[in-house]
Amino acid sequence: MHTNALLDFSGLPRFDTVTPADVHPAVGALLTQARALVEQLTDDAVEASWETFAAPLSDCFEKLTRAWGIVCHLHAVNDIPEWREAYNRMLPEVSGFNAEIGQDLRLFAKYKALRNSSEYAELSMAQRRIVDHEIRDFHLAGAELPEDRKPRFKAITEELASLAAKFSENILDATNAFSEIVTDEAELAGLPDDVKQAARETAEKHFKASQDDESQSAPAWKFTLHMPSYLPVMQYADSRRLRAAMYRASATRASEFGPSQWDNTPLIQRILELRRDEARLLGYANYAEVSLVRKMAESVPQVLTFLRDLAVKARPFALKDMTELREFARLELDIETLEPWDVGYASEKLLQARYAFSEQEVKQYFTEAKVLAGLFHVIETLFGVCIRPDTAPVWHEDVRFFRIEAGSGDHAGQLIGQFYLDLYARETKRGGAWMDEAITRRRLSNNSIDSIQKPVAYLNCNFSRPVGEKDGMPRPATFTHDEVTTLFHEAGHGLHHLLTQVEELGVSGIHGVEWDAVELPSQFMENYCWEWSVVQEMTAHIDTGLPLPRELFDKMMAARNFQSGLQIVRQIEFSLFDMLLHSEFDPTVTDVGRSGVLDLLDEVRREVAVMMPPEWNRFPNSFSHIFAGGYGAGYFSYKWAEVLSADCYAAFEETGNAFDPATGKRYLDEILSVGGSRPALENFRAFRGRDPQVEALLRHSGMIPA
Repeated sequence: MHTNALLDFSGLPRFDTVTPADVHPAVGALLTQARALVEQLTDDAVEASWETFAAPLSDCFEKLTRAWGIVCHLHAVNDIPEWREAYNRMLPEVSGFNAEIGQDLRLFAKYKALRNSSEYAELSMAQRRIVDHEIRDFHLAGAELPEDRKPRFKAITEELASLAAKFSENILDATNAFSEIVTDEAELAGLPDDVKQAARETAEKHFKASQDDESQSAPAWKFTLHMPSYLPVMQYADSRRLRAAMYRASATRASEFGPSQWDNTPLIQRILELRRDEARLLGYANYAEVSLVRKMAESVPQVLTFLRDLAVKARPFALKDMTELREFARLELDIETLEPWDVGYASEKLLQARYAFSEQEVKQYFTEAKVLAGLFHVIETLFGVCIRPDTAPVWHEDVRFFRIEAGSGDHAGQLIGQFYLDLYARETKRGGAWMDEAITRRRLSNNSIDSIQKPVAYLNCNFSRPVGEKDGMPRPATFTHDEVTTLFHEAGHGLHHLLTQVEELGVSGIHGVEWDAVELPSQFMENYCWEWSVVQEMTAHIDTGLPLPRELFDKMMAARNFQSGLQIVRQIEFSLFDMLLHSEFDPTVTDVGRSGVLDLLDEVRREVAVMMPPEWNRFPNSFSHIFAGGYGAGYFSYKWAEVLSADCYAAFEETGNAFDPATGKRYLDEILSVGGSRPALENFRAFRGRDPQVEALLRHSGMIPA
């Protein structure tokens, strides 16, 4: 067992040596160790104190969390059959263990005894917060249930974990299964050269892999549902047939319209049933109430009121956006009836006509090296740190590794944290963009000189990789401005994890932060993608090397709120659907089909949307955020946190300097550094000096005058 890479906690994950065969023995051994320690610590002779009980329990569970975290990460970024099998083999055991621990009355009693002891008042703010969270979480895990109901609750927990994994796998498999092979070059009209080049290279790999010599002799282009291929087709392709084919394939992924083994419809039904049962067992009316226990928002009516009030403000702008788009499509593009597969295309044409630039034109300036340098410069300037390349074993040759060091003062050069950066889309990588933790900051129990465990994060995106050559050298990757914004967003999550000063695992970094506040640091960072001083320094044209012209940036700024009404009501649509699905929808009475989930979604759309999709659209089947990504009854968090992030950025705007040192230090000290060691609302008040206000969000969205 000593050679198992998953059991080496001496440093960074050993991605160069870990194998799927390591998972079962390593995780099994760690589960055994954890169970043995629980038996030891729950003995009556063990005092319910921080040092004798809470700290050693946290140390033990961290090893299991780190090892299993590596497995989960590889399942997400390298979803080959061997890793999928290894992950799914151990998922029920890990889920079962977590359910056992959550229902262990002996552990619960120890934490309650610690909470009621005289020692509690002497604990640090972070330690008290952890004890309070543990007591809350034991309740949510069913510890107080009658003994005859606990097995049912445990079974629900285990099944939900398996269903979430399967839901995500089905989306990836359905995404990979579809491709559109184009052999008529006329159908490529409107597509940018780099997109066509990528499609050509993908086709060549496809035919080479299939060893179809006859097909290889004819030019072909292969388009897929991965975002770097899908989005440009929907935005630029003149071929309405191609856009419609791609849209339908994407909108019906993992549904009854494809292979039954990838159909998420029964999984949605089962997930909703189990969540309802879980809530009822815990004494809540619905799953939404359970979800809100760990959030800033206090009730379902509060969330629904927040969303509907925002919809009232945004919908007139969305209606205006859609009216203008339909009129433009009819008059300028000869599209009498605007369909969903026309929206992206017509919007791009309208953008070009109104503001005299295109997203593709802008993309040529955002070359990868300059974008990364620009991002790092923003972080370094705001927070007084230095980011440098570093080395570590990685899971794919595309992955890079960096370190963050203190930039000045007595600790200059001292390591603060490290992060992996995995930018490009792959068939074995789940879609979207996300940050996850590899190692969390904490104070170690030993007495070594360096007694602080440094945090490590994963930053994952799905951008286009470099394509083509120039003068015999590979051309750099270029990113759209939206992709640059996504990178800044994920970096914001990473900073929340990496720049924490908290030394207790349970509330260090993103741990213990209310879910509807987690997006604050990520959405805050997006604002810097609209600062001229930032954009100027992080652009260099792929051919000329020149920075983005100020004239072009001004056009981008003029278009910043182009169709912002449409974008906001789309997010409100998703959020309302999610909240109503988990609060008012009864899965035991109605099903996922037209008489159930889809009807509910149609009702929400009639209330807030300005365009109805086709009857065959199966958006819920790929809504992984709420069925596989932790956002169930929590998707509203994006808009909720955007109020916070816009208000935080407004503090910088009020100084007239987006990099104001005093404001940056206060943001670091009161938001990022404290992690989950105090309530998010207190963090906000400490930074802003008042409660959040929605005006900054409305102003940034162009809905009230600047």
